[in-house]
Amino acid sequence: AVAVAISLFGLSSGATLTTVVGVLVEVPVMLALVKIANSMENKFNY
Repeated sequence: AVAVAISLFGLSSGATLTTVVGVLVEVPVMLALVKIANSMENKFNY
C-alpha cells in the first residue's frame, strides 16, 4: 500500500504521508493494546 501511494501521489503528497505514518503507528499501538489486554487477562476471568 505504501508503494502504491508513493507511485500514485508522489513523495510530497499528504496522502502518501498519511499512509506511511498510519502504517508505522498502527502496528506498535496494536501490539501495545494486545500486551495490555494479555496482562489484564486474570482480572476478567468469570
